[in-house]
Amino acid sequence: MRRYKEVAVKTRIIKRNGKEVDFDVEKITNAISKANDEMDRIHQLSEYQIEAIADTIAQEVEKSTHAVHVEDIQDMVETGIMEMRGYEVAQKYVRYRYKRELKRKSNTTDNGILALLEHINEEVKQENSNKNPIINSTQRDYMAGEVSKDLSKRVLLPEEIVQAHEAGIIHFHDTDYFAQKEHNCDLINLEDMLQNGTVISETMIEKPHSFFTACNVTTQIVAQVASNQYGGQSFTLAHLAPFVDISRKKIRKNVIEERKECGESLDEAIISKVTERRLKDEIKSGIQTIQYQLITLMTCNGQAPFVTMFMYLDEVPEGQTRDDLALIIEEVLIQRMQGVKNEKGVWITPAFPKLIYVLDEDNITEDSKYWYLTELAAKCTAKRLVPDYISAKIMRQLKKGCVYTCMGCRSFLTVEESQKNPDGSYKFYGRFNQGVVTINLVDVACSSEGDMEKFWEILDERLELCHRALRCRHERLLGTVSDVAPILWQNGALARLKKGETIDKLLYGGYSTISLGYAGLNEMCVRMYGEPHTHPEAKEFALKVMQRLNDKCNEWKAAENISYSVYGTPMESTTYKFSKCLQKRFGIIKGVTDKNYITNSYHVHVSEEIDAFSKLKFESEFQKLSPGGAISYVEVPNMQNNIPAVLTVMKFIYDNIMYAELNTKSDYCECCGYDGEIKIVEEESGKLVWECPNCGNRDQSKMSVARRTCGYIGTQFWNQGRTQEIKDRVLHL
Repeated sequence: MRRYKEVAVKTRIIKRNGKEVDFDVEKITNAISKANDEMDRIHQLSEYQIEAIADTIAQEVEKSTHAVHVEDIQDMVETGIMEMRGYEVAQKYVRYRYKRELKRKSNTTDNGILALLEHINEEVKQENSNKNPIINSTQRDYMAGEVSKDLSKRVLLPEEIVQAHEAGIIHFHDTDYFAQKEHNCDLINLEDMLQNGTVISETMIEKPHSFFTACNVTTQIVAQVASNQYGGQSFTLAHLAPFVDISRKKIRKNVIEERKECGESLDEAIISKVTERRLKDEIKSGIQTIQYQLITLMTCNGQAPFVTMFMYLDEVPEGQTRDDLALIIEEVLIQRMQGVKNEKGVWITPAFPKLIYVLDEDNITEDSKYWYLTELAAKCTAKRLVPDYISAKIMRQLKKGCVYTCMGCRSFLTVEESQKNPDGSYKFYGRFNQGVVTINLVDVACSSEGDMEKFWEILDERLELCHRALRCRHERLLGTVSDVAPILWQNGALARLKKGETIDKLLYGGYSTISLGYAGLNEMCVRMYGEPHTHPEAKEFALKVMQRLNDKCNEWKAAENISYSVYGTPMESTTYKFSKCLQKRFGIIKGVTDKNYITNSYHVHVSEEIDAFSKLKFESEFQKLSPGGAISYVEVPNMQNNIPAVLTVMKFIYDNIMYAELNTKSDYCECCGYDGEIKIVEEESGKLVWECPNCGNRDQSKMSVARRTCGYIGTQFWNQGRTQEIKDRVLHL
């Protein structure tokens, strides 16, 4: 029996249809033997040579830190045959492989879709940590996505873009939606839609006459918007605040009428007290409607809407309206802290809506008016991971005095002189992002082999490649008529265009942005300097690279009147893909390609020992250079019994960094009721799995795990690369 056959059974490979199976060394032997048998005896390899090639490949596969793709194994076969000087056999093998590839390319979607329907496509199953790949609606979305990917790669995108994407040199995001003319993310102009009315599914929706109705309409708007785009969306609670007083007046009128009918006292104090009590009940019901409808609604892409609720007190005038907004924010925090019940009736942490709370002068100190809300936010973060925090103080410094929310988890609009409201303030609500292309900075460093002059040359070449890819995104949207998504383009979510009118004017002049993403700044520095970017010399280099990205975006913007911006990519499945591509192209390089993931954007490596305050201060310098969006985090233990420490971190955020979050844990095991941290363990095969430390349960369907994935919360588990990244995280507090 061959030496590595027993070991190989424990090793996993990924087939072309995405299915993960056991590695079988006999298949390599058979493939080489078939090519060998077609040759004249004089050109044939011996049986021992064939076994040696197979054994060498088995060793390489076994040493791999991730499941190896079948294409990579075939590359190893070609190399192995050549090393045995079997040139004629290699030619025969290459010809056979090429013919098979041509046959497959005639229709590349069949196997992927069939594997998806049989629930065996591991790559798709683990692509999105908030989508359940088993249910029909998600499968329909994934099936459409497979077709879109196929069309995009074969027909819609230039070959150079496709090749660079496949090689992990760049990442052309969301090819599964590229065939349709959809944009990435946006800020809903809820104020316009609620105050001036809108149309949903060809039904006129007039201005609501109560807070509860406004909340109900908001959920319908969010669901409609989510079904007509593929990224995140945000709305502000400030746009709901005016409806509190509408309800107050309505309730007050009813209270007076009721008391008159009953012959009761019309004492002003009693009327006000009853009114405010009923008003609070309505606010509670309205927020409950938003929370539960947004969690239970399922959009056409098979998941709850990826939505963020923005909580900024100073977004409304001081006085009654601001106090009413405070009432709304308080109720949101109370309900989120409680969580939602799962099918077993256990309170768990929902992934959405994501919450953002703005820290400002009127809520950041113990003697400030709304400090009680900040304390409540801290308790909510400690228990349910949200809200995240924006520092109004730092944001005003970076965004021309403006404070506004991101679109979803981190993508920020740019402040544009050309985009202002009638009152002269800068316009943000109603604007959107056209899409993202990410450059793999680690690949640039590895390709330059540590040569600095070569690095800058390659970087500029790759940035131009990204530029061409971003132009593809932009040009795909050109000519889109408003009729394709009336809720977006005609009925106020993003614009009030006429029927038949194209959205072209919204793609220029700063109305929308388009994002140059980047990944792996840390590993880039390790390859070029032998040190992470926290090292002073490497840090200077990293900042120069970031500045180059910004300079290029400004150059493109000036030439084309399109708002390019630098964006700290929230990689999910891409972090695993990039690492596999780097290992294939450059082998294992310590500190660079030796993990199943690369670091998100400018972040300090997850395994690097650094305290929370040093990390936030350090990363703030890089966040400034990501005007298109970025978020920093600190990893913390269970903080529910140490709220003062949470508040200390929040105050530090206020003084030092624009946008940050605290990563804690929120888990539950259905088998034994354990509600501590569910751990990641390694199986004998090397696969990482989740395990309850109390009862040993490894069945993911019987546990609830909530983790920060990359700015937002994931609850449907992750691929092996992201799982390893989560496992490697060290605490910063």
